[in-house]
Amino acid sequence: MKFDMMKLSPGSSCSILSFSLLPVSLIAFLFFVIYPNEFRLQSLLTSSSHCTNSSSIAALVESVTPKSDFRLLMGILSLPDNYERRHLLRDVYALQFRDFPGATIDVRFVFCNLTKDEERILVGVEILLHRDIIILNCQENMDRGKTYTYFSTVAKLFSHAPYDYVMKVDDDAYFRLGKLAELLREMPRAEVYYGLNNWCSTRHKVPEYMLGMGYGLSWDLVEWVATSDIPRKHAVGPEDFQTGLWIKEGKNGTRTFYNMEPRMHDFNEEESSTCYRHDMIPDSMTVHKLKSRQRWAATLSYFNVTAGVYPSKLYHLN
Repeated sequence: MKFDMMKLSPGSSCSILSFSLLPVSLIAFLFFVIYPNEFRLQSLLTSSSHCTNSSSIAALVESVTPKSDFRLLMGILSLPDNYERRHLLRDVYALQFRDFPGATIDVRFVFCNLTKDEERILVGVEILLHRDIIILNCQENMDRGKTYTYFSTVAKLFSHAPYDYVMKVDDDAYFRLGKLAELLREMPRAEVYYGLNNWCSTRHKVPEYMLGMGYGLSWDLVEWVATSDIPRKHAVGPEDFQTGLWIKEGKNGTRTFYNMEPRMHDFNEEESSTCYRHDMIPDSMTVHKLKSRQRWAATLSYFNVTAGVYPSKLYHLN
């Protein structure tokens, strides 16, 4: 159908003109409001031949996407049957996700192969809901190589997007992620092995190592664990001691030790205090040996975790 523009009414002409100007207005808005430096945008998106430059597009995306100060994978080594503990840990860590702006901390639960039909169903429900579980190809036994399998598997799983640090953590330990982030921001990104040094319990009778409540390796050491014969041949044994042995033998680990004492410690309840077991302090980063609901409640109460619960007609906590 042909239109004779000379026969259109003045009102119709204005409508058509307004409709035609809409795309131009949108382009102007994008350039002058969203991208005020239009010449920079043009130089990124065009080349001398007026073709799209993929590297320039990548540069633009990189320039507008904030980078993390660091990326940490916190692997909580758990047992498939510990459903209640995992739900508690999800809650206490979810409450902290605003405490470390600028950093990326991914919390994952780590098992060996599932062996029971009910585990496959119930763990499957967790995976559908939370997507925070890693299942290793190993037999469930902490001192039979699970930690070695964890580090070596992570090196392969995330080789395309490596973390800066990878942690092995017990499921009876509570980490204050903001405090952890403060420390990691100041650390190098290579040759790092950190945690609570064992010196006070051993008096140097055995090589130094980080206690199993929670310790971390920088990504270069994780890759080394996955490829070196030293960890593979010494995978079996007390897992925290073995990890220290790997680093000591293979990577000159005395230069990589970062001791978190006294900020990492065991829960203290009517026991004699030591450098690894003492009362909580405001600067505590990790509290370990939380093997009962009462200990969890006491720890969360000390750090005022429920301080943000607002009054409501729906509940009372008195």
